[in-house]
Amino acid sequence: MALKPTIYKFRIAVTDLNRDHYDNLNLTVAQHPSENNKRMLARVLAFCLNTGSSIAFTKGLSTVEEPDIWSHTLDNHIQLWIDVGEPDFERIKKASHKSEQVKIYTFNAKSDVWWQQNQSQLTSLSKVEVYQFEHDSIEQLAQNLSRGMDLSVMVSEQSIFVDMDSGSFEIGWKTLHE
Repeated sequence: MALKPTIYKFRIAVTDLNRDHYDNLNLTVAQHPSENNKRMLARVLAFCLNTGSSIAFTKGLSTVEEPDIWSHTLDNHIQLWIDVGEPDFERIKKASHKSEQVKIYTFNAKSDVWWQQNQSQLTSLSKVEVYQFEHDSIEQLAQNLSRGMDLSVMVSEQSIFVDMDSGSFEIGWKTLHE
């Protein structure tokens, strides 16, 4: 019998000062059995950074032909493809042919090594942007995770400020390629 995903419910008030975008999100997020808390939270943060009218989570790790998050145009063309983690170059190359824009959000301690190995290839793709969340900040946030959470997320410059019942956290990120 296959393991079932763990379901998390997030109520998030997003204030994105970089884009002058404000939103209230009610997200139900399925955490795949092989996915750790840090990766799942990195997906939620990537969603908050790109929130808009047609953005949605996909089936995730169980469907290799889909990204973690995407948005479509009204004629069902993929407008935005978002992968979280350290995807293979060939996957990103295919995604750049299928989508108008591709974003990668890395979050692991090993993402520096991944970037060094893939930087020259990824920077050759014009539609691809790569961002790196601070690993230690994601780790701290993951330690305060619960199955139902109310969050206030404010995005300003290269930081995400997350307020929740158990405290306040700052998750910085850097742009590796834009």
